[in-house]
Amino acid sequence: MKKNLILTALVLLTVVACKQTNSPYARRVADYGVVNIETPDLSGITDNGKEVLNLYRFAADEVDAIYWKQYFGDKQAFLDGLSDPMQKTFAEINYGPWDRTTGKSFVEGYGDRLPGAGFYPADMTREEFDAWENPDKNSPYTLVRRAEDGSLETVWFHDEYKDNIEKIANYLKAAADITIKPSVAAYLLSKAEALRTDKYYESSIAWLDMDDSKMDLVIGPNEVTDDQLLGIKRSYEAFVLLKNEARTKELMQYVSRIAEFQEDLPGDPAYKTFQPGTGSNIFSCDALYYAGKANAGVKVIALNLPFDSDVQRDRGTRTILLENVINAKYNHIVNPSGEVLLESAYADHLSADAFFWNIVFREVAHGLGVKETVNGKGSVEDALGNTASTLEEVKANAAGVLLVCKLQDHFDIHHIFTREDALATFFASILRSERFGEGSALGRANIMIYNYLAQAGAFQHKDSGQYSLDFGKMESALSDLTALVLKTQATGDKEFAAQFEARYSKRNADFDADVLKLGLENIPADIRFNFKR
Repeated sequence: MKKNLILTALVLLTVVACKQTNSPYARRVADYGVVNIETPDLSGITDNGKEVLNLYRFAADEVDAIYWKQYFGDKQAFLDGLSDPMQKTFAEINYGPWDRTTGKSFVEGYGDRLPGAGFYPADMTREEFDAWENPDKNSPYTLVRRAEDGSLETVWFHDEYKDNIEKIANYLKAAADITIKPSVAAYLLSKAEALRTDKYYESSIAWLDMDDSKMDLVIGPNEVTDDQLLGIKRSYEAFVLLKNEARTKELMQYVSRIAEFQEDLPGDPAYKTFQPGTGSNIFSCDALYYAGKANAGVKVIALNLPFDSDVQRDRGTRTILLENVINAKYNHIVNPSGEVLLESAYADHLSADAFFWNIVFREVAHGLGVKETVNGKGSVEDALGNTASTLEEVKANAAGVLLVCKLQDHFDIHHIFTREDALATFFASILRSERFGEGSALGRANIMIYNYLAQAGAFQHKDSGQYSLDFGKMESALSDLTALVLKTQATGDKEFAAQFEARYSKRNADFDADVLKLGLENIPADIRFNFKR
């Protein structure tokens, strides 16, 4: 068994309080193991840099306030109405009264989560939206509301959240005034202007140009996954990050090979014509703070931004590996899940290095494939609508591990793990992700991959409750799946995408047995953070 020998700044804590209460929410809270993000080593950071980090965190707190309004509504009044401390903690984890793994309400008086979250009127239908003639309705940065006469109207994010955005912009300007890095100042001022106008192209370019700082701030409306009605509107989030310079130097050697990775994707060349910009980069960072969408429910362990296809075409993307969070999830969730659910011959292939590199190339794969349809249907996001985000997660997960297998077959990743290690660790990660449920794009994507692999005979679920794997069939099935998704994205075939998702995104009895087994072993489904000041 290959263990992760790197000490991290994260310590998984036992949620003792959950064992000392009769609250019906104790078990659900315990599914999110508490992780301490300790005060980082700032010995190489100037006093000005430390103050910049403080300002980043203040800005992130304002993003958190926006996200509560955006996703749910009045945070304080809602939380003050909950008398059970465990229920309140679970509401804080989920940013509202809906369990993010199921979409179901766990607070009396609230119905189940609406597909459109807080972006649209609760009574608005898709047909009403489609018939409405408004040039701003398809912007990722507008809310749809009812006017006094009952008609639909749009409200720009920068108007709806003006007070919070002004505070964020002031924090960013203050940080720009004291930083010693011109590239950081340029980015922060550009981002402040973008937040005030909801025009993000220039700030995205400035962010990609900011590659000489040990600190990074990802902030703004990025993800569309909360909008399960139309897949248009973006949620606010923030990450405060500290770069691992040695690992980043190692990762950057792969940037020049982006075009090669694009060619290595399976399927018809016509469905992978996108040429990523040459300004892409890959960073390894430790996460210091999450806020907004980033901190809600399941925690992301890597990023690939910006999502703007124009920026991706003109300059590329930045892939960020959140290394301390990756290590925490592998050590406390992925590896233990694999030990429980895989037969020993396959559990022996679990590898922390393989998990890390699977994540690296999953994020790289987000920047590959196609961004515009090849038949005039516009962008992939526009053509596929609310199916786009789930298919994108399927593509990135499947294509990422395929790229790792190809590279490692030729010893192109200088760490000791094999193709079989990559595939076994990938499958263990899929299994632990079963508990993300069908309520999110990521959860549905993992279920779809599992069911597709099952159909291909890539594994067997034994009477013992453990799995045996067929690595050859698994790699072949992942290749077929990637090619299928690339074709669907390139042709903008929304009807097929919806049918494909409906067919493969259903949990089965084996899933439920796995979830029960992992619960009995007290393996958390995911993590939540205890941030140290």
